[in-house]
Amino acid sequence: LGLQGLKVSGEAKFEFEHHYLIQEESPELLSIVNKVFTSLTEQERAAIYAKWVKIRVDLKSDYSLIWKSTGALSFIVLFLLYRQQTFKRYQKSLETLKERMELAITGSDVGLWDWDLINKSIYFSPTWKEMLGYRDEELPNLFSSWRERVHPDDLSALILDIEENLEGKTDFFENTHRLKDKEREWKWVLTRAKTLYDKHGKALRMTGTHTDITAHLKVQDELRKQKDLMAHQAYHDHLTNLPNRLLFGDRLTQSIEKAKRHEEEFALLFIDLDRFKQINDSLGHEVGDQVLQLISKRLDDLIRQIDTLARLGGDEFIIIMEGLSKAQDASLLAQKIIEDLTRPMHIDTHTLYVSSSIGISLYPQDDTDANNLLKFADAAMYRAKDEGRNNFQFYKKEMTEQAFEHVVMEASLRHALQEEEFVVYYQPQVDGRDGSLLGMEALVRWQHPSMGIVPPSKFLPLAEETGLIIALDQWVMRHAMKQVLQWHEEGYRPGKLALNLSMKQLQQKDFVKILKSTFTEIGFKPQWLELEVTEGQIMSDPDETITVLEEISALGIGLAIDDFGTGYSSLSYLKRLPIDKLKIDQSFVKDLPEDEDDVAITKAVIALAQSMNLNVLAEGVETEEQKEFLIRHGCDDVQGYLLGRPIDADEFETTFFS
Repeated sequence: LGLQGLKVSGEAKFEFEHHYLIQEESPELLSIVNKVFTSLTEQERAAIYAKWVKIRVDLKSDYSLIWKSTGALSFIVLFLLYRQQTFKRYQKSLETLKERMELAITGSDVGLWDWDLINKSIYFSPTWKEMLGYRDEELPNLFSSWRERVHPDDLSALILDIEENLEGKTDFFENTHRLKDKEREWKWVLTRAKTLYDKHGKALRMTGTHTDITAHLKVQDELRKQKDLMAHQAYHDHLTNLPNRLLFGDRLTQSIEKAKRHEEEFALLFIDLDRFKQINDSLGHEVGDQVLQLISKRLDDLIRQIDTLARLGGDEFIIIMEGLSKAQDASLLAQKIIEDLTRPMHIDTHTLYVSSSIGISLYPQDDTDANNLLKFADAAMYRAKDEGRNNFQFYKKEMTEQAFEHVVMEASLRHALQEEEFVVYYQPQVDGRDGSLLGMEALVRWQHPSMGIVPPSKFLPLAEETGLIIALDQWVMRHAMKQVLQWHEEGYRPGKLALNLSMKQLQQKDFVKILKSTFTEIGFKPQWLELEVTEGQIMSDPDETITVLEEISALGIGLAIDDFGTGYSSLSYLKRLPIDKLKIDQSFVKDLPEDEDDVAITKAVIALAQSMNLNVLAEGVETEEQKEFLIRHGCDDVQGYLLGRPIDADEFETTFFS
């Protein structure tokens, strides 16, 4: 140092301060470095000082230098004491900060880890270990504590991400993987880390966090499942789980595009169950739903994987049959469907038989537009129903014309109601023993200005379908009541007027009120009237129907069950009904007395009516043999062509009142 006159006065121990810098973004390194220095032994410190501290002293003594040195040393000691106190305060502040950080990490379920790549050591915070169900002392701070708990399926991707980050290919390390906890269950963790490099780009250490995201992923998975379920429900029928109309439209569009690209053909099979409404009306919708589910299962078993089966709604199903080589392939499938659906279905205690009507349209022969193909298959299905049901029909151009006629017929029917083009016919109901008149059933006919008399079978189903049946029934009721009242006023004894009551009319909330006001307006007596309802109407909603029928019966109106034996009525409901008469359906009468089954059924109905103190009337009596059989077995009241055909009021008056 160029000092002169130095003298040795004795030996002294010198203390040295050490200083180091820590990057602001890695404050946790301060505690780590402090741990290293505080862990040094005296020997290790002496070795460090021996290596880095050199003291060369001249053996000549100079006491003035000693005093100067003592003064300087005192200053240094005081300065070091000050620095030590300052350092202690700083260290305490760091400890407080560390505690706060650890508290924050603990509260957020985040585990801290620090990997020293130079010394090949790793540190895991207590919260990291607690995340896996371990206490701090139970799990050593070894790299294997992490790696051995990584799920085998996730390990290769995890190692790859670590290596890419250590090589500087990524700015941050981030990976999601599974770790096995103390209970040997898998936890999903999200790990994020930052790597510290030297000036040459060599990785020195990697410090990061582990976050338990198991619960978060479960929530996400549940939300995804709910989303998938909602999407499935939007495009699938809730009852049969088949594609619904929306998804079918998309599949049909795809089939057209595919067929266009590959110059292929396909067929649409429109399937409608025959008389399915009777099952719902008589056995209830629960049984009807089970029938639809069984039908969908049978249809699904008949088609190929490349085909599409959908439920359009109600009892309507449709099939897209792709890769059609010839039209005969579609007819073969249609025939299989018809045969398979006619097999008996056993549901609860019921054995049911269901037939189907199928319409077929072909791409591209019939059309290349999705809407037209569907419309044409629908038209062909209606032709199948017109041909007697339980068969299939290919689309023909004239079917579209018939559909147009259906629209025209509906418009004509509405016009006919406005212009009162209808006429009421009356069919007598008589005592088969002496031929005396008991009453008459009012039947409507359409007197079209150009087509003449239109039979009920041509327009009543359309009236039911369009809801016009309510207005038509009310017109028939008023007209027939006025006619019967006129006959009473003229001194005749026409007996009871029987009117058919449609389901739509029965379901009107104000029907009884309308009935009362009609009686008052016309002056008609309730005891002159008998309303007929079918088994199917009653069983569609028996409890509600019974309530309405009790209100009607309380007015003094007679009630009869029409077409008895053709539905699926329950005797438990039958005994609760406020009815006065059972009408044996003509389907059981037409083969009497030769058909043994019809004989047995007719006898059973007569016996049932007698046991319940009900009147019984047989419909469709056309021969003397039928009449004699019925009278012999206790059914005196008859109706049919043998006793009189439906005729207008003038002819009825001439025939029975003159």
